[in-house]
Amino acid sequence: MEVIVQSPFAEIAALLVLAAVVGFLGIILRQPLIVSFIAVGLIAGPSALDLVRSDEQISLLSELGIAVLLFLVGIKLDVKLIRSLGAVSLLTGLGQVAFTSVFGYLIGLALGLGHVTSLYVAVALTFSSTIIIVKLLSDKREIDSLHGQIALGFLIVQDLVVVLAMIVLSAIGIGTGDGGHGGGSVPLVLASGVAMVALVVLFVRYVANPLTERLARAPELLVIFAIAMAAMFAAAGDIVGLGKEVGGLLAGVALASTPYRETIAARLAPLRDFLLLFFFIALGSALDLSLLGAHVTGAIMFSLFVLIGNPLIVLAIMGAMGYRKRTGFLAGLTVAQISEFSLIFVAMGVSLGHVQEDALGLVTMVGLVTIAASTYMITYSHQLYAVFEPLLGVFERKGTPREPSEAGAHREDGYKVIVFGLGRFGTAIGMRLKKRGIRVLGVDFNPLAVRRWRELGLETEFGDATDPEFVAELPLSRAEWIVSTVPIHPTGLSHEDTRTTLIQLTRTSGFRGRVAVASHHPKDTEELFASGADMVLEPFQDAADRAVDLLCGAPEEERTEIPSIETEEKQAS
Repeated sequence: MEVIVQSPFAEIAALLVLAAVVGFLGIILRQPLIVSFIAVGLIAGPSALDLVRSDEQISLLSELGIAVLLFLVGIKLDVKLIRSLGAVSLLTGLGQVAFTSVFGYLIGLALGLGHVTSLYVAVALTFSSTIIIVKLLSDKREIDSLHGQIALGFLIVQDLVVVLAMIVLSAIGIGTGDGGHGGGSVPLVLASGVAMVALVVLFVRYVANPLTERLARAPELLVIFAIAMAAMFAAAGDIVGLGKEVGGLLAGVALASTPYRETIAARLAPLRDFLLLFFFIALGSALDLSLLGAHVTGAIMFSLFVLIGNPLIVLAIMGAMGYRKRTGFLAGLTVAQISEFSLIFVAMGVSLGHVQEDALGLVTMVGLVTIAASTYMITYSHQLYAVFEPLLGVFERKGTPREPSEAGAHREDGYKVIVFGLGRFGTAIGMRLKKRGIRVLGVDFNPLAVRRWRELGLETEFGDATDPEFVAELPLSRAEWIVSTVPIHPTGLSHEDTRTTLIQLTRTSGFRGRVAVASHHPKDTEELFASGADMVLEPFQDAADRAVDLLCGAPEEERTEIPSIETEEKQAS
C-alpha cells in the first residue's frame, strides 16, 4: 500500500496524526510510547504505507532531537559524581563490549555464519542505544539515580568505542565514515576531543555565569541560546568525528554550573519529546521488513544473548566492584538492546561487499526484538527485580562497600522520623524537624539529593524505597513516623505506586509507628488511607490553608521563622 502526499509539510502533518493515533492506541494497550513511535515508523515506512519521502527533513529534526536530549543530560551532570563513577563506568562499558564481541562471534560461528559475518554481527551487537535508554530513564525520573548515572557513564564509554571503531575503519580504508560521524585519523579526533573539552572548561570558568545571567533577563532568548549551544556543539562533534551525542553532552556540561540550568531544562523538555518523535520515526521507517525472514533462528539466539547475557555481565562487573545487586540489575537492563548504529555498521559492511544483505536482515530483526523487549524490561525493572532477586545473591559482595560510602551508613536507632524523598518538600520537612530538635533520617535513591542533605547537616541513607532488603535494614524500631514525599510513577505505564509499596514494606519489616504520605491529587487520598496511611499530606492545599489563615488575621507569633532551603544551602557552602 502506498500513500502519496503533495508536500513535506503535508507529510509531516500526516506523520504527526499517525503518531498521535498509534500513541493513543498504545496507551490504551499499556504499551510504552517508544514502541508505539517505532511502530509509526514501520507503518509509515516502505514496507507499509510508504509515507516517508522527506528523508532529509525528518533526519534533520531527528538529529536536532538527539542534540537536545544529550544536552539536557549534560546540563544535569555533576562533575564530582562523574569523577566518583568513572572507574565503574569505564570497566563496565569496556567489559560489556569485550564480552559481547567474543561470545557473539562464537555464537555466529556456531550458527554457520562464517568468520567475517560473525565478526560484523558480534561487533554490531555491542552497541546499545544511548538515546532510547536516556529517554526511558528520564521518563521514569531515574536518570539522576545511582544506577541511572552509572548506566549513562558506561553508555557514553560504549558510544566512544563506537566512534573509535568507525574512525579506525575509515582511516585504514575499510569503512567509508558514513553513519553519522565524520572525522579522519584517530590522533586528529582525539586532539579535537581534548580541544572541545578545554573549550568547555574555559567557557565554564569565565563565560557561563555572566552570560546566562544577562540572557536570563529575556527567558525566550535564554532558551534559544541553549538550543544554539546544543546544535553548535553537536555539529562540531560530528565534524571532528566525536559524534553529535558527545557534542550535545558537552554543550550541556558547559551550562551545568549555571544557576539557570533547571529553568533551561524545564523549558526544553517538551521540545526534546517532540523532536525525538522524528528520531523514532526515522528509525522505524529505515527498517526493511522484507529482510527479516531469512534468519529467524539466528535472530532468536542473538536476541536472547543480548537480552540475558549483556545484563549479566554488567551485574557481575558491578557486583565485583562492590555495588548492590539491585543497583547492578537495574543498570544492567539498560544494555539489553542494540542500537541504530548496529544497523549502520552492518549496512557499511554490505556496501563494501564484506557481508551479504541477509546479515542486515538478521541484525534488523535482533534490533526490533531487543529494543521492544528491553523497553518493557526497563519500564518494569522494579517488578522484574522482585521476581529475580532470590537468584541474584551470587552477584553481591558482603558489605557492598561502594554504596554505604555514598550514603553515610547511619544504621543506629534513635530516629523519630524517617523521610523518604529528599526533594524540595522532603527537604523542607527535614529542616523544620531538625529545628525543633527532632532527629530525622532522610532516604533517597538520588546521590545528588543525598549529598545535598548531608551538606545541610541532615543525616541520610542512600537507597530505594521499593527495595525490601534495604527497607528491612533501616532503623525502624524506635521511629514514630514514616514520611513519604516520593511521587507516583510518572509514566502511567506501571501500576506500582511507590507510596503504597513503601507502606507495605515498612509494616512487614516491623514498623509500628504512623505513616504520612504526600499526594498532589485529592482523588488519591481515599486509596492511600485504604492502603494503610495514617495521614495524607497535600502540599498545595495545606499551603493554601495556611496562607488563608495568615491573610485572615492568624496571630503573627504562630509563624515559624525558618530559613529557606536556598538560604541553608548558601550557608552550608
